[in-house]
Parts: sequence; C-alpha cells; structure tokens
Amino acid sequence: MSGFEGVVGRTLAESTPWWPEPVRAPEGAPNVVMVLLDDVGYAQFGCYGSDIATPTFDRLAGDGLRYSSFHTTALCSPTRACLLTGRNHHSNGMARIVEFAAGYPGYNATIPHENGFLSEILVRNGYATFAVGKWHLTPASEMTMGAPRDRWPLGRGFERFYGFLAGETDQFHPDLVYDNHQVDPPRTPEEGYHLTEDLADKAILFMKDLRAVSPSKPFFLYFTPGACHAPHQAPASFIEKYRGRFDHGWDAWREEVFARQLASGLLPPGTRLSERPSWIPAWDECSEEERRLYARMMEVYAGFLEHTDASVGRVVDFVDSMGELDNTIFLVMSDNGASAEGGPQGSINEMYFFNFVPERLSENLARIDDLGTPRAYNHYPWGWAWAGNTPLKRWKRETHEGGVTDPLIVHWPRGVDARGETRHHYVHAIDVAPTLLELIGVSAPSAINGVEQSPIEGFSFASTLRDGAAAPTHVTQYYEMMGCRALYHDGWKAVAFHPLPSVDYGDGLDPRAPFDSDAWELYHVASDLSEVEDLASVEPEKLRSLVALWWEEAERFQVLPLNNQPGRHGDRRGRLDRYVYHPGIGTLPEAVAPNLRNRAFQVLAEIERPAASSSVWVSCDGVVIAHGGPQGGYAVYVKDHRLHYVHNLLGSASYTVSASVELPVGSTAARVVFTPTGPFRGDIELFYGDVPVGQGHVPRTTPLSFGVEGFSVGYQRGAAITDAYVAPFAISHAVLKRVIIDGVGPAYRDPAREERASLAQQ
Repeated sequence: MSGFEGVVGRTLAESTPWWPEPVRAPEGAPNVVMVLLDDVGYAQFGCYGSDIATPTFDRLAGDGLRYSSFHTTALCSPTRACLLTGRNHHSNGMARIVEFAAGYPGYNATIPHENGFLSEILVRNGYATFAVGKWHLTPASEMTMGAPRDRWPLGRGFERFYGFLAGETDQFHPDLVYDNHQVDPPRTPEEGYHLTEDLADKAILFMKDLRAVSPSKPFFLYFTPGACHAPHQAPASFIEKYRGRFDHGWDAWREEVFARQLASGLLPPGTRLSERPSWIPAWDECSEEERRLYARMMEVYAGFLEHTDASVGRVVDFVDSMGELDNTIFLVMSDNGASAEGGPQGSINEMYFFNFVPERLSENLARIDDLGTPRAYNHYPWGWAWAGNTPLKRWKRETHEGGVTDPLIVHWPRGVDARGETRHHYVHAIDVAPTLLELIGVSAPSAINGVEQSPIEGFSFASTLRDGAAAPTHVTQYYEMMGCRALYHDGWKAVAFHPLPSVDYGDGLDPRAPFDSDAWELYHVASDLSEVEDLASVEPEKLRSLVALWWEEAERFQVLPLNNQPGRHGDRRGRLDRYVYHPGIGTLPEAVAPNLRNRAFQVLAEIERPAASSSVWVSCDGVVIAHGGPQGGYAVYVKDHRLHYVHNLLGSASYTVSASVELPVGSTAARVVFTPTGPFRGDIELFYGDVPVGQGHVPRTTPLSFGVEGFSVGYQRGAAITDAYVAPFAISHAVLKRVIIDGVGPAYRDPAREERASLAQQ
C-alpha cells in the first residue's frame, strides 16, 4: 500500500478509491519520427540535387527545412549511437561497428548505461517508443537468443521492436527479430515480400495499436530501413523505370547534380566541384561492357532508393491520416556517406568482395538480369559512390566531407514556420537528441534506472529551426574512423587520411605507416565545403593549433589509443574449439558461430532413425546444421535417409558429398570429417559410427566469411544454401538429438581481410 493516497476502511462504504496519475508528456508534445537511411550519399535525394525520384523526402523538405552541413561519424553503428544518446561515438565505446570491438573503453562496442538513450528518456516522460528496422548497436556476441537483452532495443527504452540486429540483411530473406525473439518473414519473395515494405507495415501497425487504446499519447518512432545498404534489392517495377537513365556515366551525372545543387541554394555561391580522384576511372575510359554493367548497377540502386522513399511515404501518409502530421517532427537523414564497398568494379555477389575473390566481368554480364533480385547480392562500383557524394571528397569510412556529410531534413509544421528553406549551420549527429529534448520540453535526467547519467555532449540546434540567422551552437567537433581523423572548429577543418589495411587505391600509401607521417590538410569549410583549396601551407599556425586541439579532444573522448588495426575477432569470449548444440536454437551470427574455415573439423550428429513399423512414422530428413545462404555457405543435412555435406562457394560452385547407404534404424553417431589438403581445400569423409559411408574432395572453400546469414541447427532460416532442399527443411527433434562440432588446430586468421569483410557488412 506504499504510496496509496485513498482510504481503505473495513467496508467499501468506509473506503475511498484512488488511482495514481499516469506519467504524461508535456502538454502538446509532438510525435517524433526519426527516419535513418543507410549508405545514402549527400547528393542522392532529389532535394539534394539527384534526379532519382524521392517525392516523399522532397515533400518533407519543401514543407520544412534541409540542412546543408549535417555531419555524422562516417560509419553506421557509431552514428546510430551518437543519434540516440547525444554522446560521441568513442564516448559510447562505439569507435567502429559492433563486430569490430577491441578491449579499450572507446572501442568495446558496449554502450554504457550511463549514456542514456533518447528512447529511455522519452518513455519515462509519457511517450510510446518504437524501433523498426536496423539496430546494429548490440555487441556482436550478444545478438543471440541465449544472450542478455539489456542492449537489445527493448533493453534500451523501446517498448516494441521489429527489424534486424546486424549491419545488413537480405531484403528478400531478412534475419528478423520481433521484440526479443527471432521470427520468419510473413511472406516469400514469390508472394511479393520485400523488407522495407514489411517494416513500413509494422511501423503503421504499432501506431494503430497505440491509437486503439491511447488517442493522444505521443510516440517516438525510430524508423531505420536497411536501405540503401547492399545488397541493393528492390521490386522490378521500381528498377525498370531507370533503364538507360545512367548510361552517360558518373562524370556527367555528377556535373548535372552539382548544377542543381547550386541552383537550389543548397550550396553557397562559389562552391567548387572537387576533382575526380586518380583511382576512379573516367567513364569514357571504361569499356562498353563495363559501362553497360555499371549503369545497370546504378539503375538498381536508384530503384532501391525510390522504393524506400515510397515506403517512408506510406508512414508519412498514415500519420497524416490520423490528423497528426502537423504536430509530428519528422527527421530524415543518412548514417554516413555513400558506400564504396562495391570496389572499383561493383559486385553481383558481395561475398566475393568479403572473401577477396575477384569477379569476372563476363560472369557478371551473364547475370546482369539478376541484379536487384533475390538471385543476387549486389553493390554498385565506387565511381557511383563518389558521384553520390557530390560535390564532396571521398566516401563512407573516411573523415573527409564525403564520408561525414549527409542529408538532414526536418519537418514540423506546427513548430517551424519556415517552408522549403536551407540551413547552412554546422550540425552533428550528437546534436539531434538534445535538440529533440528541447523541442519536446523534456530535460535529460540525472539518473536512469538508478544509473547516474553522463553529460550529453551534443548541442541543441533548435534555435536554427526558427531562425536562419541564429548563431551556430556547435563550434568544435573531432572525427576519427579507422585512423582517419579530422577536427572541425569554427568554420575550419583539419583532416588527415590514413589508408585502411583492406583498401588498395593504387596510390602507394602504406596502412602500416606511422600516424605521424600522415599529411594534414586544412580547409575553410564554412566557404569551401567540398575541400577544394588546401590551405595547409598558407596557414601553418592555424593547422598546428587544430591538430593540437584534435589531440586534446581525442584524450577527452576516449579516442586513444589511436589505431587502424583490424578489430574483428578481437573479443574472443564467444569463441570455442568444441560446440555442443541442440536442434531448434536461434540462429547465431558469424561472430559466435563455429569457426571452421581452413582448419580440420568434425561434425557429429546424434541421430535416432525410427523404424518404418513405428506406430508414429517420423521422417529423418532435414537440416542438421547450416551456415550461410544461396550466396555462399555450407550445410550438413539428411535427405532420402542419407547424410550429405555441401559447400557452396560464393554461389558460383557447389560441392556435395553424399553417403552411399541410408542411415540405419536406431541410434547413429553420424559424422562429417574435414581434413585440409592445402590452403582452403580438403577432403570430406562421412561416417555412420566408425563405418565410412562416403568421401569426396572440396577443391576450394570459403576463405573468410559467409556474410550475415546465420548458423542454425536443425533447420535453415532464409533461402537454402543448396538446391537440394527448400528452407527451412527442419528435421524432427525426435530424430536429431544433439550436434557436437570440434575444430582441430588453430583457427585461420587474416586480420586485414577480416576487417574488410566486417566493414562491408555495416
């Protein structure tokens, strides 16, 4: 009865009831919808100069504001951590993506609870909170059904979640989580399924559910589709309308975009177009076949972006249909610059890129019609990424403006009178949370769940929404990503590029070179956003002061120790040499799945085949274990009562070894034994007990990664690794009792290549 303010008498007549007042948001508090896109470049919205159709985003900008100088961290997980906490990415332990954790405070991929999320604050102030789409803020070792949930969305203040936990997923066969458990997509691609449409459906459902019981409670919807991260996949109707639209190539397209940016006032007069770097070929230097392939890859991307715009449009229209659009703050942004992870030639199957296997132009041309469909896992060449960041230098993962400058649209008719205006104020991702808190009228708490909160490090830019002449609020900001670093201060920027171990630009730069040997550049970005005029030799004192300030900020915000070494697998806590599994467990991400690459291993499956005369007949067919998907992976399965092993090499070749006889009735220890015979090749032997029943050779195994497709036991999620079965092809738990996997010898490591595989999947 603690806190009860009524009266409890001996009878009801002698008693007075009392109900506590529910926590309510401030009077008139707006809804908030934060739309965060993935790998969308500065110039790829129509309202930022593109000719890709983005009517929803253009409408929101036309009735609201667009920001010309919104900045992020250059990478996915770090930017998301900044947006949701208002703290810098190293302060959040999120220096890189979660798969790249390292054992230092700024790099451990574990956002401390003293850095409260915006959702944790709003849910305690009368808001409903929903997260729909990509998360990528949970440590890689905790993205499993058996892991703690305190760093899943529902553990960080969101009341409902539908989406995926990792950095990317197949748009037609996504790895979905609903609240705190894994689920399968509601339809198949053949039935018209696409992830972005599904996410829009769930966002609308969550709003419907809320309004069914609470007509006026404000909500915070964090809507983060996986678009337009690779794989670039979209319905054919959206892709086909772009046929032929990019035949003139990235050089000419970039010139056209730049002209529109200047004419629209996005860029200040006098802004210059940065030059094409030496490692990107001129479009005219590409062969006719290359141009045909590269243009088609861009057509697919454009269709993907327009399709995303249409799905966001459904969310906007539903809010409008409720009569709440005027008092809903819509923010639309991207998490980093356009992605160059397709490499110089693009890819029809990113698994090639992940595994350092070169693709052949002839093979990709033969499969050109697969681009954008469930049959491909494609990404465009980096010439289009460069053009997508017009007029800026470089791209995602790097701290020049092409990596850290992104579109930002703010739409709130009730709170902002301006329509269709551009704001040139410097804004950073850490500024979004404090801005929203100010606009809502909520203060950041001193403690959440008994945990004392750290200071918010961002600066509200609420004043700029109502006044284009408002003074800037964010004056100094450091950057660091994989050894690339920069310092913005009061309109000036010092920036140093440090080569990544996994990318060869052909410029002779050594990623192992000391950081002190990196050349610092200096730009007055207030008037030279595209970083055309390097003033380092003209203003040496200014440069020295900014570099010194970078070191001060680096120490203050946990950036040190400065490094660009691969961090993947640095956290070995989820790695074992023996794995014991029971069928039906949730799928495991690659970070904690058995590492069997280029090492001897044994898979032992305890199988109970029922007798044919059994009163209840049970088939013994189905998947024993599976890791990967149609673009690459391996599986052990039973079909036609026989044991089989298959290795799918990057979707281009498949090697199957099958038992010559059926499994015997009763209990059997069915075994698959792999013995390496050289680098990335070996022999497979199959046994029932100690009796050999099959053998074969795998001439080439996957070197590094099966991508984001998970490891499963007793079934396979998503699309099948082999045409021999149709997923999930679940085996009865009465048949498969247990699986024991032993890895023999040291696990293969290639840190630099592992880095590229991980970075491309965020």
